[in-house]
Amino acid sequence: MFYDHQQIEKKWQKYWEDNQTYKTSDSTDKPKFYVLDMFPYPSGAGLHVGHPLGYIASDIYARYKRHQGFNVLHPVGYDSFGLPAEQYAIQTGTHPAITTEQNITRYEEQLRKIGFSFDWSREVRTSDPSYYKWTQWIFIQLFHSWYNKDKDEAESIETLIRHFEEKGSEGLNANQNEELNFTAEEWKNASEIDKGAILLNYRLAYRAETTVNWCPALGTVLANDEIKDGKSERGGYPVFQKKMMQWSMRISAYSERLLQGLKTLDWPQPLKDAQEYWIGKSQGAQVRFSTENGETIEVFTTRPDTIFGATFMVLAPENPLVQNLTTEEQATEITNYIEETSKKTERDRMADVKNVSGAFTGSYAINPFTGKNIPVYISDYVLMGYGTGAVMAVPAHDERDHRFAKKFNLEIIKVVESDVDVQEESYDSKDSVCVNSDFLNGLNYNDAKAKIIAEIEKRGIGHGTTNYRQRDAIFSRQRYWGEPVPIYYKEGMPYTLPTSALPLELPEVEKYLPTEDGDPPLGNAKTFAWDEANQKVVDTDLIDDKTVFPLELSTMPGWAGSSWYFLRYMDPNDDEVFCKKELSDYWGQVDLYIGGSEHATGHLLYSRFWNMFLKDRGYIEQNEPFQKLINQGMILGMSAFVYRVQHFLVGIPEHPYVSNVLNEFIYNTKGQVFISKNLKDIDFEYDHSDYKSHISKSLNEKFDINELNRFIKQNRLFNSEIEEFNSEEYFNQFKENEIFIHTRFTPIHVDVSLLKGTTDELDTEAFKSWRPDYADAEFILEDGKYITGREVEKMSKSKYNVVNPDDICNEYGADGLRLYEMFLGPLEQSKPWNTQGLSGVYGFLKKFWNLYFDGDTFSVSDEEPTKEEYKVLHTLIKKVVYDIENFSFNTSVSSFMIAVNELQKLKCNKRNILQPLAVIISPYAPHICEEVWNLLGNHASIEFEPFPKLNESYLVEDEIDYPVSFNGKMKMKLKLGADLSKEDVQRIVMENDDVKRILGANSVKNFIFVPKKIINIVS
Repeated sequence: MFYDHQQIEKKWQKYWEDNQTYKTSDSTDKPKFYVLDMFPYPSGAGLHVGHPLGYIASDIYARYKRHQGFNVLHPVGYDSFGLPAEQYAIQTGTHPAITTEQNITRYEEQLRKIGFSFDWSREVRTSDPSYYKWTQWIFIQLFHSWYNKDKDEAESIETLIRHFEEKGSEGLNANQNEELNFTAEEWKNASEIDKGAILLNYRLAYRAETTVNWCPALGTVLANDEIKDGKSERGGYPVFQKKMMQWSMRISAYSERLLQGLKTLDWPQPLKDAQEYWIGKSQGAQVRFSTENGETIEVFTTRPDTIFGATFMVLAPENPLVQNLTTEEQATEITNYIEETSKKTERDRMADVKNVSGAFTGSYAINPFTGKNIPVYISDYVLMGYGTGAVMAVPAHDERDHRFAKKFNLEIIKVVESDVDVQEESYDSKDSVCVNSDFLNGLNYNDAKAKIIAEIEKRGIGHGTTNYRQRDAIFSRQRYWGEPVPIYYKEGMPYTLPTSALPLELPEVEKYLPTEDGDPPLGNAKTFAWDEANQKVVDTDLIDDKTVFPLELSTMPGWAGSSWYFLRYMDPNDDEVFCKKELSDYWGQVDLYIGGSEHATGHLLYSRFWNMFLKDRGYIEQNEPFQKLINQGMILGMSAFVYRVQHFLVGIPEHPYVSNVLNEFIYNTKGQVFISKNLKDIDFEYDHSDYKSHISKSLNEKFDINELNRFIKQNRLFNSEIEEFNSEEYFNQFKENEIFIHTRFTPIHVDVSLLKGTTDELDTEAFKSWRPDYADAEFILEDGKYITGREVEKMSKSKYNVVNPDDICNEYGADGLRLYEMFLGPLEQSKPWNTQGLSGVYGFLKKFWNLYFDGDTFSVSDEEPTKEEYKVLHTLIKKVVYDIENFSFNTSVSSFMIAVNELQKLKCNKRNILQPLAVIISPYAPHICEEVWNLLGNHASIEFEPFPKLNESYLVEDEIDYPVSFNGKMKMKLKLGADLSKEDVQRIVMENDDVKRILGANSVKNFIFVPKKIINIVS
């Protein structure tokens, strides 16, 4: 029977939509299971075949859990705010909402075509005002909260105000920007503005001057993960460090809980390690160093036991103390250095461990334990966000400090015993004892650390403490397409809008660039001011009115809406609350979360932070949002390259494109090539940053000299015949015997759609039409063809190697695509895409389909299956249940193929085999399984049919095929009953004619029998 996948898939996709098959019930009478994919961003390019990999895996699991009787929540939505849409708006004037809507429509078409079992009725979009109303509401709750370190949780700001009214700052143990000291009386007498400033010091959402990654070309602040090699990931524009007033989230208050929470999660260890490193917990001491000019430098050190070896100090260039410590003589050098540092991101500074640079401030601090004056420098290897933005440098026992000391000829003092010459290299160890350290001499690391911290505290110059590398998260972006921050300003102090005014919607603007005054794009809005008296947004030109105040012009970052979307899916259409408590209690944690590892220190940390905060304030019960997480690998694309001749020193007026065989023929080292004048030898010279090789060989060993000569003589490489270049004019330019070609080839990505069929041959005419600058391209062919180079790379629009899933669905079906993506390899691993491989999976689907047909007639028998047929089915059940529950989806597909082949050989058409077989395969290939399920006479969807139960009795062997060995050498096999005793086996074996023949006249000394394994006769 012809398998018409297109007709079948359209039929069932329409059925699922019309009948809302996957609509999730909020009834709590069934056990729940929450399966979630990481929020997709709807780009204009649409999906390529790499995108659905994780979605297919999660969909299989969601369908499997429905078969098991679970109430499954498997939603979909879109992270629809973002910089790409805004950049497009700047270029074209098209409102980002329009392009975003178009992109989402395209995504939804593609997702539906692949047959995902999403509950589309729960779709959310972060750019929808009905959604970001609640993002703004959560921001307001954060603004009106502080972190009580005694209770280790967030509380309402009202409890902090009551503390101030009763005790001032006395006895307060809170996370804060700086330590404040005031009495209850001083608090009561403070003005409203002063009280607001004090509270900002404690709020979980606060505004303060912060060093940020500023991208002038994009006109906005960027997060660390939006920057690559000192440039914006979007557009490749330079990024600078700059101090700005910014909104921040006090995620640092949750550092310890974020660390401890990892122990409860079933996540990949590399992802946990990344979060632990990012949070960066370290224990040590806070120590104050006085300076000659009266300033105090406070440092955090994990090695206070080495303080006697501190010979200089280093400040971050952004440290506010730099200005006060810089002498007039050093001012120019310091200014220049700070400017250079501003061009590097913190990530770049952390990664560059080998290069050391710095500048001397001209000031000296005093080592509190040696009494020595030690110079104070600035350097980019010290970060303002870690510790106090200052370090005491102990060059003998820290690698970077050592390099710095050697560069600036600073003193190096050994204070930890070792055989290492610390003048030449540093020695960092906790397994030795202190030397040259006065009262610490002879003490081991732990004892010395405890004793020095006690002495620091006794002298009143510091205290023992725990520090975290994690910085508070910057929460404002100077761009248009994002959630407006629900803040207005009165006398410069921020106030939140009333919740009744939410959502504060994005206003219309004439242009999406910053204003002429440098304000963010929202500054271009004509209606974006807050009328406090009438509680509404009014025209901006009314701000001079006494009750009308300016609104915040920055918008929220991209991670705002994606930090809580998993909660909104539980109650997506509620206008009264972000999620009803009873629903969040029922759905609880996400049971399975699938997405990319690139979100380890961004989205996943922020989501955990917001979730913990909402738990603290009593809005939800679960402490962690995602219990089990899987990072899917990438599907890699097979890129195609043409090779452009970049430079010739002789003869060539144009830059032709060289076919790949000739590219390797002349240029297989991808460096410089010299061909001798007699064309008998070829030298390859390869320049590389790590090494340089120079290889000479006879062309005839590997290449056909006549072929090379033919290419050259075709007047493609040169304008004249070879002989015309055998003149002294050219020979004099190079050393003897090296002349003909001196060139480089530049590989250029070419769209894989320009290849002919599934070959590597380029359609040269299509290539010329592809882009205007290629219209006059010339080609050096091989046997009349241009053969491209191929390489496996990340699938990306920029590499022109993407494959559209629509094309695959049209030719091989959505079920074929789903099965093939799972069949490629383990979910967590990256694997290359090869469209040719789909034919094997498609062949399997046709075999499966034809099990249910006799020719063109649907033919399924009600006859009882044989034991052998039951064995095939239950072997498959056992394997598939294990594979799905262990996320080994690729091996399940192999098992399907094996089972269908075996059933085909048995000519099985029994209902009791084929009906459960459809249920087993349906999570992977739902369309074809729905169709055969329907043909079997079932009127409801296969989706909620119970998964077949394993019956182990069908797997018990009645007979064992025993290998029979003689003196350890296997000579024959015998089929024997599986339940026979040793005595019965020995009797049957010894009566066998073949056994008697092999034994001959030899007597049996020992009969070894291992049940269901082997028989060995020792003679």
